[in-house]
Amino acid sequence: MKKSQSKSAESSSKPIDEGIDIPGDWRGKLLSRLRALITEAKPEMTEERKWRKPSNPAGVPTWSHNGLICTGETYQNVVKMTFARGASLADPSGLFNSSIEGNTRRAIDFCEGDEPDEEALKALIRAAVALNTTSARGESSRQVRETLSASTDRMAARSARLRAAIEVAERRGVPTRLGAKKGSPLAA
Repeated sequence: MKKSQSKSAESSSKPIDEGIDIPGDWRGKLLSRLRALITEAKPEMTEERKWRKPSNPAGVPTWSHNGLICTGETYQNVVKMTFARGASLADPSGLFNSSIEGNTRRAIDFCEGDEPDEEALKALIRAAVALNTTSARGESSRQVRETLSASTDRMAARSARLRAAIEVAERRGVPTRLGAKKGSPLAA
């Protein structure tokens, strides 16, 4: 006798629009905006609602690509966007402001009136996708973190060298793009 799928397996993930229970106030608008940014950052992202329970019958909106990327939840005073492997991500814009003490996840709490830094958020989402993709190829989290850290260090060193070169050039009176006047051939 063949067993059917369990009830929990059937209801463990639902399309995000199905049974949607988003508040009609600022939280719902912000969650919809974050959803749009996530899909702009990575159109191939899988959207689902998972972890349904009596206290949250609609489930939690999740976005995945080679594994869980992030979740979006509404609470009374915040909209929380939690990155499953956020501790392994570089956050040069300082977006993470919640759950920063843990070893795995990181979150961003948006309060009423907060404006998300759209470009920084999309970059963070793309970095999370890249992390999942490299991990899917068999690299360990430590290897990925070291690679990302080395890349960030190289970019910071290059930026410092460029700033130093520009300062030297400006002291010598050599025009640079940063110091170029409008209309000059060096102006971008």
